Amino acid sequence: MSGLVLVLTVFLACAVEAVEALTIVLAAGTSRNWRSAIQGTVAALVALAVAVAALGPAIGLIPFQALRLVVGALLLVFGLQWLRKAMLRASGYKALHDEADAYAKEVAAAKAAASGGRGAVTDWYAFTLSFKGVFLEGLEVAFIVVTFGNNQGSVPLAALGAAIAVVAVTGVGLAVRAPLARVPENSMKFAVGIMLTAFGVFWAAEGAGVEWPGADAALLVLVPAVAVLGLGGAALLRRTQDPRPPAAAPSAPAPTGKGSPQ
Repeated sequence: MSGLVLVLTVFLACAVEAVEALTIVLAAGTSRNWRSAIQGTVAALVALAVAVAALGPAIGLIPFQALRLVVGALLLVFGLQWLRKAMLRASGYKALHDEADAYAKEVAAAKAAASGGRGAVTDWYAFTLSFKGVFLEGLEVAFIVVTFGNNQGSVPLAALGAAIAVVAVTGVGLAVRAPLARVPENSMKFAVGIMLTAFGVFWAAEGAGVEWPGADAALLVLVPAVAVLGLGGAALLRRTQDPRPPAAAPSAPAPTGKGSPQ
């Protein structure tokens, strides 16, 4: 895999996670308390840094063959989940992910929550909401960076792709102070699902002892093959939908009491 492909793949995957984390932080900040939301975000970033510092080197101690098998299997699971949801959304069986709607729901829940703080935190709800959102989405970003970077022997390049995604999404989101509803997130998730599935198949097979023809060049066949499978599956699902509108419920017969027309 070339450095450009590595950076682009990590960028797309991390951009999706960054958009979702930003939506949560914006909801906490605009509807509750910006200071507490930022405190929760900073606390989550510190916790992530500690977790990566503790677990990152441990991953490097795993034998390379076993690492590729385990990471490939995990990427395959994640990729197939993303691809399945993307296919259902593209075919109309599942509603498209709407960041504006997600933002509105988070704001409504935040406004309904009880107020109150703890210690230096003025609004505990805003703090915990931001912390959970950033930490959970950040764990996925860290996993993508560490796994892709270690497997390709270039953690700095993977980290660069993640950093560009996080900075770009955060900068735009804070500038407009609104969820990035115009970001084609569903298309990005489809693309990321395709990439994660293809890399998962490639690395899991290598970890199991398979030698791909052309080595990394086999990805040039795997990625389009998974894309055709995903797009074809979505098209097939779209065709199997019943185009007929649901039948209207029969109307109740008019009363025929005295004085009613017969």
